[in-house]
Amino acid sequence: MKAMTVDSPVGPLTLRAEEGRLTAVEFGGGGAPAAADAVLDLAATQLAEYFAGERTEFDLPLAPPADGLLGAVLAVLARVPYGRTVSYKELTLAAGYDTGRVRDVGAALGRNPLAFVLPCHRVIGSDGSLVGFGGGLERKRALLDLEAPQLTLTG
Repeated sequence: MKAMTVDSPVGPLTLRAEEGRLTAVEFGGGGAPAAADAVLDLAATQLAEYFAGERTEFDLPLAPPADGLLGAVLAVLARVPYGRTVSYKELTLAAGYDTGRVRDVGAALGRNPLAFVLPCHRVIGSDGSLVGFGGGLERKRALLDLEAPQLTLTG
């Protein structure tokens, strides 16, 4: 596994790749040394473009978890476009689960290894409130503000 740390407007991020695929974008630097890796370099470039407001979609080879609840939730999450939000309830239903699993879906989102690229910051409460985000609500607000010119709240 290769890793590198990059700076961002929401703090340092650690990028991880394995076998030519991005496996993680994590909050915090973790002291990861810069590694020569095409996927990490591409991810760093695309994240910089995203934070500069120049990129609305990521085009990276990914290795997200694909099984079970987390895999189903991340597959749906990947289709939530820039500038849009979805409620936990909507995400739960779209992933094929009944609304009794909303808390499970929230817990699964907390294990999303690919922050920003799989945009869990776009998931909000049914009432439009900002709830739950592994990077903290201040970062979630900053990310939604970044996308604000196109932001459409749904729910």
